[in-house]
Amino acid sequence: MDYKKILSEIEHECEVKFSSVILHHTDEIYIKVEKKYFNGICLALHKKLNSPVMMFFASDETTEEKVFRLYCVFESTICRKWFFVVSDISEDIPEYKSLSKEIFSAALFEREMKEMFGLIPTDSPDTRRMRLHDEVWYEGNYPMRKKFTENNIKKSVFKKYVFKKVEGEGIFEVPVGPVHAGIIGPGHFRFSVAGEPIINLEIRLGFTHKGTEKLFENKKPEECLKLTESIVGDSPFAHSMAFCNAMEKMYSITVPVRAQYIRCIFLELERMYNHAADIGGIALDVGFSFPSAYASIIKEKILRLNEKLTGSRYIKNVNIIGGVAKNICESDSKSIIEYLENISADFKELKDMLLTNVSFLDRVETTGILKRKTAEDMGIVGLPARASGIQKDLRKDFPCPYDYVDFKIIKQSKGDVLARINLRIEEFEESVRMIKQFVKLLKAGEIKGKSSKESAPDFALGYVEGWRGPVLYWIKLNATGLIERCKIVDPSFHNWQGLSYVVIGSIIPDFPVCNKSFNLSYSGNDL
Repeated sequence: MDYKKILSEIEHECEVKFSSVILHHTDEIYIKVEKKYFNGICLALHKKLNSPVMMFFASDETTEEKVFRLYCVFESTICRKWFFVVSDISEDIPEYKSLSKEIFSAALFEREMKEMFGLIPTDSPDTRRMRLHDEVWYEGNYPMRKKFTENNIKKSVFKKYVFKKVEGEGIFEVPVGPVHAGIIGPGHFRFSVAGEPIINLEIRLGFTHKGTEKLFENKKPEECLKLTESIVGDSPFAHSMAFCNAMEKMYSITVPVRAQYIRCIFLELERMYNHAADIGGIALDVGFSFPSAYASIIKEKILRLNEKLTGSRYIKNVNIIGGVAKNICESDSKSIIEYLENISADFKELKDMLLTNVSFLDRVETTGILKRKTAEDMGIVGLPARASGIQKDLRKDFPCPYDYVDFKIIKQSKGDVLARINLRIEEFEESVRMIKQFVKLLKAGEIKGKSSKESAPDFALGYVEGWRGPVLYWIKLNATGLIERCKIVDPSFHNWQGLSYVVIGSIIPDFPVCNKSFNLSYSGNDL
């Protein structure tokens, strides 16, 4: 469907005229509207595109325009475009009508903007802080504003965070964390139980917040590549690739085909070692230790292949703006095929161990069910969404260069832990097939493209389907080529709220396996 037809229909349905519509780059549409029409247009796009709120963020334009600018982003799989609804909020009255009462997937973004920018979503059902914890951060400190500096931090006043309390006879609260016995990140889980069944789980995160988006500001893009590789420890390649995609749009760089194929190979290897690790982790959480150890061997083999190809077990220092810094020679291609054959044989044994064991299946089947309707309403993305029947994957929605290989979206329908295991298994096998195809497609050629224009004020969205789901980077450059605003959305930010829902009705001993079946990033959420 033509995007112009969609916009025309929305204008007619909402009885509004857009202030402006700009096709910025080939896949980004910016729709400027007056503040009073903002929510109505967002809701109309949400329904018409069948898309959750993929990003909802602000930029500080108070220096020149005396406003804060809102951007609400939706994905169109039909048009293969991103729709940005844009509106301004006065610096003097930093308020807007809450969107989360109509679109639940906007809720976390609203809370984020309130604590980081001081933008108040009026009538919002939940405005509690997420990262700047009440106990140590004073109201009135808004670190993402341009005027904020270390010198004007207001003194902290202790304030207790209020958990939502479930009351009734026989109901008990069980706190877990934020410090855990393993090497996982910090997160506080507050269970409300009636006997054994969980009737509510509230998750409090933000303990690893480090001001990541602020760190990008006033830096050259080349300086920030290392930073993108440090945001989520198990997804450095996906994050750096999304960042590079945004910069390549602004610099008008055409990435050479060979470099595109190499990127896809490394992106799939990143997916494979994480899927193998998660399958093993789920097995360990139900006490099935041998398959867990076997999965660790598979992961180790992939990491050694990564190191052989790039010098880095976790595929760092590979992406550069315009292409890749590491080539794949003929001997490397042979090594990839040999490793994959060996790894596939091991993976088949792992798969048989798990899916033929009745005790294991009894623990994971019908455990932690996320229904499709719930996933859609909550804006769940990526792996857990596909395990609940939502057939969305950026590799298919925006296919280049995946349209050069035989690739199918893997999905499950039951939405339980077993469905998320099966999804990982099938995606692992699909990644092996794709990597072999990409290796065969590799032909002699350049691995870095050149910019065709001078640095100028611009903005763009970069995106990649990481192993958890979509990784999104919106970058704005100023006139000197420095980064003025960087907005990052890791799939974990969308999906933690899904985990709090799937455990309802289960017992606390089932929480670890539900948690591992999502395996979300603390750091990717906290930023």
